[in-house]
Amino acid sequence: MSWRPTYRSSKFRNVYGKVGNREHCFDGIPITKNVHDNHFCAVNSKFLAVVTESAGGGSFIIIPLSQAGRLDSHYPKVCGHQGNVLDIKWNPFFENVIASCSEDTSVRVWEIPEGGLRRNMTEAVLELYGHSRRVGLIEWHPTSSGILLSAGYDYKILIWNLETGEPVKMIDCHTDVILSMSFNTDGSLLATSCKDKKLRVIEPRSGRVLQASYKNHRVNRVVFLGNMKRLLTTGVSRWNTRQIAFWDQEDLSMPIVEEDIDGLSGLLFPFFDADTHMLYLAGKGDGNIRYFEITTEKPYIQYLMEFRSPAPQKGLGVMPKHGLDVAACEVYRFYKLVTLKGLIEPISMIVPRRSDTYQEDIYPMTAGTEPALSASEWLSGIDRDPVLMSLKDGYHRPNQLVFKAPVKEKKSVVVNGIDLLENVPPRTENELLRMFFRQQDELRRLKEELTTKDVRIRQLELELNNLKNVSPKDV
Repeated sequence: MSWRPTYRSSKFRNVYGKVGNREHCFDGIPITKNVHDNHFCAVNSKFLAVVTESAGGGSFIIIPLSQAGRLDSHYPKVCGHQGNVLDIKWNPFFENVIASCSEDTSVRVWEIPEGGLRRNMTEAVLELYGHSRRVGLIEWHPTSSGILLSAGYDYKILIWNLETGEPVKMIDCHTDVILSMSFNTDGSLLATSCKDKKLRVIEPRSGRVLQASYKNHRVNRVVFLGNMKRLLTTGVSRWNTRQIAFWDQEDLSMPIVEEDIDGLSGLLFPFFDADTHMLYLAGKGDGNIRYFEITTEKPYIQYLMEFRSPAPQKGLGVMPKHGLDVAACEVYRFYKLVTLKGLIEPISMIVPRRSDTYQEDIYPMTAGTEPALSASEWLSGIDRDPVLMSLKDGYHRPNQLVFKAPVKEKKSVVVNGIDLLENVPPRTENELLRMFFRQQDELRRLKEELTTKDVRIRQLELELNNLKNVSPKDV
């Protein structure tokens, strides 16, 4: 296969993966057994968030990175959802703010106190209702501080303005379940992959589809490749082999290049590092992580090496750049979920260098923690590149911004003239049965209530008649 190693000059050809010591791992975590194709893990420079197995609703835990080791069985959780939690994402600009979505059709935004949770958290600062079916994906805007996207099993993408707590746009161009979403660098374009086997590039503010592919095999995951004006997708070829494809974002009629990876069945998760132009491929259920170098010229995708591990991964969280150990020449860090052991282990990708000085060639200016524009500015049509920061002196500058949740009243949610909270007809037989049984329970409850009120009315009528029949002499 063409991704086999070849001799070429690259400063990343010797990058190797290093598993964290036992004292840096997180143990005793009841990682969720949900089979939804997500990572169930989110990381920033302060906290590690993991979706957990729980009864009676969905929950996830928030662990400060400084508290590695074995977790107490009664560790507090974020447990406000009524259904399984399907995706969690940290806000890139407010490190104590995390969003979650669930099978209960809601998206919620939580503010985590400094130092982590002391008790179970059930009240979110924002509860966002607009989807008619479960919500499987959420994505923060890369440059705006108050824009959040959610994709549901109702085939719709909602754009939420967190400054007002309302949906401002509904993208309704998909004909099946949306599998993944990816913003370009400045957030002006959105790429989606869908179960209808189409890859789309969308202008999110208008909802207009700029490009769409019509391949006859499934595209599972899509990611924008930084400022290269290219897309990379992972999927399955017509011969049921795992495959990656390289696309021009302005022409999705045919991929520029396709590469078969292997014949395994697990989903391939792509991770792209825009600073080093390195692509990491991690298969769900695999123990290995392959990494490649991406270029705009042939051969486009150059295989570098592979990190191997015997423990299969359920999902992977990725540390933002400002949380990496620059002194150790660490260019990427994964947090690997090992369900069988209830373990989360950090895996550092390190460029071997002898010098102890700062390596400017592997740490260019990178996207920082300051938003480039507000939600209202982005919605008005303004696009700006991320505010860059240097990692040379380490990350010491705290973000002075404060997240403020709007005060909301429960009311109808109307987008594009459609009330998103109105009853929607069921799409599957199971959904129809659930709705039928819910209605039967409601009818039974109303009948019991009606019977109780009838009895009470008869009692009051009898008391009234008795009062009328009482003579004045008896009073």
